[in-house]
Amino acid sequence: MPRLAAGAQLGAIGLQLYTVREIFQKDPVKTLEQVARIGYREVEFGGGGYDAMDHKLLRRTMDRLRLKSPSVHIGYDALLADLPKQVAMAKTLGADTVVLPYMTDEYRNEAGWKGALPNINRFATELKAAGLGFAYHNHDFEFTTRIGDKSMYDLLLEATDPALVKIELDLFWAIVAGQDMEALLDRLSPRLYAYHVKDRRADGNMTAVGTGTVDFGAIFARPSSKGVRHFYVENDQAPAPYLPDITTSFKTLRALRY
Repeated sequence: MPRLAAGAQLGAIGLQLYTVREIFQKDPVKTLEQVARIGYREVEFGGGGYDAMDHKLLRRTMDRLRLKSPSVHIGYDALLADLPKQVAMAKTLGADTVVLPYMTDEYRNEAGWKGALPNINRFATELKAAGLGFAYHNHDFEFTTRIGDKSMYDLLLEATDPALVKIELDLFWAIVAGQDMEALLDRLSPRLYAYHVKDRRADGNMTAVGTGTVDFGAIFARPSSKGVRHFYVENDQAPAPYLPDITTSFKTLRALRY
């Protein structure tokens, strides 16, 4: 993708805590302290057993560290089973948006997906009534799984209310799925809420931002990226002890000009 601008810089840089899920699950307070010490100002909860933790303690810790959690990942089944409980958790953590992060195999077929889409719309409607936004986070299968002559992602965009169902675009998985990124970003622009920023090595594996092949500056510089509110570092495959990996990503993004 050609570079379209130069000189802009990211504001607050976030971390999807799934990246450090193993150490977070063992000691969430210490992990948040370490994340804040690196320089991250935002975190997005996801995995690591956070949903069963003391959310008031997590919030007090974030307040002490001047961390914010604009959004939280909550699974489809949890939203389906008890939406008010998830609303209470999100608000306790200080989030303004709930993100649906993943759809299991049972929904990756015509009956499952078409049955889920009305619920995704309903989640967004009920969350708005509760004062929260809603977004969908992709992997690669939404682009590569076809239902008739359309992808799951096409059907998601067509069947959901663009004013309510926003997009948290995982850049890595969209690239893995072979998407034309310029066309995809332009198509999604009115709905883009956040990016998951994860780099890709030449061998296809995830890696710390700045040590792979993705030109994030070109992506962030596109006019279609102007509405993106949050930039969350994520590396599902970050090697232990995790902190060096997320430090590299943070330093890369902090120094990035585009």
